Amino acid sequence: MALRLHLPHRRTDGSARSEERPGLGARVYAVQRIGAVLVALFLLVFAVLGFASGQQFFSTRGQPVLGMTSNGLLSTISVVVALVLLAAAAHSARTASTVMIVLGPLFLLSALVNSIVLSTSLNWLAFEVSNVLFSVVVGLLMLLLGAYGRIGGHLPPDSPYAHPTADVSPYIDERPRTPEEVAAEHAMREAEVAVVQHTASPEQYRRVQAMAQEHTDLDRRRVWMALDAAAEEEARHHVTSSGHGVAHPGARHLTWHREGHRS
Repeated sequence: MALRLHLPHRRTDGSARSEERPGLGARVYAVQRIGAVLVALFLLVFAVLGFASGQQFFSTRGQPVLGMTSNGLLSTISVVVALVLLAAAAHSARTASTVMIVLGPLFLLSALVNSIVLSTSLNWLAFEVSNVLFSVVVGLLMLLLGAYGRIGGHLPPDSPYAHPTADVSPYIDERPRTPEEVAAEHAMREAEVAVVQHTASPEQYRRVQAMAQEHTDLDRRRVWMALDAAAEEEARHHVTSSGHGVAHPGARHLTWHREGHRS
C-alpha cells in the first residue's frame, strides 16, 4: 500500500486555530503536541544535568548523565532541539508534527554517524553505545508521533490531514452497455486502425477526425453514434425523396397526354 505524506495547506492563523477546535482531529493534534512537549522536556532535563556535571565543552569523554554520557556541546544541542520542539508545539500541532518528522531522521543519522566515530578523536559529542541507542529510540519516537494520523494510504475521515472526498473525481464507467454501443465501439476501432494503416475510406477518415476533438471514450462513441444517426436520417430522406419522384402526379399526366395525342 502506497503511503502519502499529507502536507498542511497554507492557512492564516485564524483558520489554523479554528481548525484545532475540539472534535476536529482533537486526538491527532493532542498526540502530536503533547508528544513534542514530552520529548522536549526530557531533552531539557538531560541538558541541565549535563551542564550541572561540569563537563568540558568539546570533551570526547563525557560525564555520565541518566545512563548516558554528555559534554557541553551535546548539552547545548539538546537545549536547542528542546526549544525548537517547544516553540513548534506552542505554534500549532501541525507545526509540531512537521518539526518532529524532520528531526526524527536527523536523530537517526546522528546515531549512525556517531556509532562510526566511537572511541576516536572525532567523537565530538562524547557518544557511547547508550547514546547511540537513545538517539535511535528518540528518532523513531519523533517519527511515529509526527506521522500519527498524517501519513497513510487511507486516513480516517475525521483526520485533519485527510483530503476532502469532494475533491476526488467520481469514476465514470465508459464501457459500452447496449448492442448499439458495442457495434459503434467495434466500428470506431476498425476506423482508427484503418486510418493508422492508411487504408481508411473517406467516411472513416472524416469520422476519426471528428472524434479526435473529444478526450474520453464515452464522448468519442457519442460522436460516432451521432454521425450514424445523421447518416441514417440522410439515407431515409433520400429514399423518401426518390419514392415521391417515381409517384409524381406529373408522370401520370405525361402518360395521359401522350395517349390522347395518339388517338
